[in-house]
Amino acid sequence: MTQQDGLFPRLWRHVEACNNIASPSHLIAFRMGDQQVGWLGADLARALAFFPRDIHFDRDGVALAGKLRGEGARTAALERIIASLAGRGHFSLRGEPFDVRATADGPVLARMDRGALPPFGVISQGVHVNGFVRRQDGLHLWCGWRSKHKPVAPGQMDNIVAGGIPAGLDAERTLVKEAAEEASLPAELATQAVPAGRVSYVMANEEGLRRDVLHCYDLELPEGFVPRPQDDEVERFELRPAAAVLEEVATANRVKFNVNLVLIDFFLRHGLLPGLTEAEVARLRAGLDQVG
Repeated sequence: MTQQDGLFPRLWRHVEACNNIASPSHLIAFRMGDQQVGWLGADLARALAFFPRDIHFDRDGVALAGKLRGEGARTAALERIIASLAGRGHFSLRGEPFDVRATADGPVLARMDRGALPPFGVISQGVHVNGFVRRQDGLHLWCGWRSKHKPVAPGQMDNIVAGGIPAGLDAERTLVKEAAEEASLPAELATQAVPAGRVSYVMANEEGLRRDVLHCYDLELPEGFVPRPQDDEVERFELRPAAAVLEEVATANRVKFNVNLVLIDFFLRHGLLPGLTEAEVARLRAGLDQVG
């Protein structure tokens, strides 16, 4: 692929697709104490008016009641509210508690079911691993093909390991857990993954507002290692030349929407986009991290 192929716009379309909202200013701020943790649509904000004991409204938006000062009290109130809202069809529960923070590295303020994160516009965090092999003809990447029964991006290409960070775990422990569950990667191999930064985006969709932070890792795998699906989330794994994966990202639509960003970040770090100008590289780097 050459500069004449228009590589930058082919990659930039994925950044734009994952950041499809210019500003959340039309949404309503959701706070815990003096910290804003999310953004609400008007319908959900109206539904929260039916919980006056735990939800208060003021000129700055919507907040959990000030009496709910600790993580435990906030979590208990949210569990009651979210169960009621899910029962009324506002969203579906996932049965996975996630930590609620005002910023990605801030203190845990409460816990909330994963299914409620986008409706409340709360930050969600995950781990993505680029599993690669060095060969004489260049880098190759292990790619997973998602189950056709997955509710999100069924049948699409994914990283070798990827998963949300559940409540009480950090990125490293999530990586080891997901590596074993998804790809049969032993812990002694998974822990060799090298932190490579993060990508993030703000995406409005039918669920609400996704404010996702993905912690990226690079894991060099030995030539003879072959990942095996351990659960029903991945159908198969395939080792592809990095150039072929880039072609997939640039010209097709078979890669899971946020995995495109993780792979673009990988290509940038490993010098696999030589046709781009310095300005284009700088714009891509800036566009890959949008959550404060």
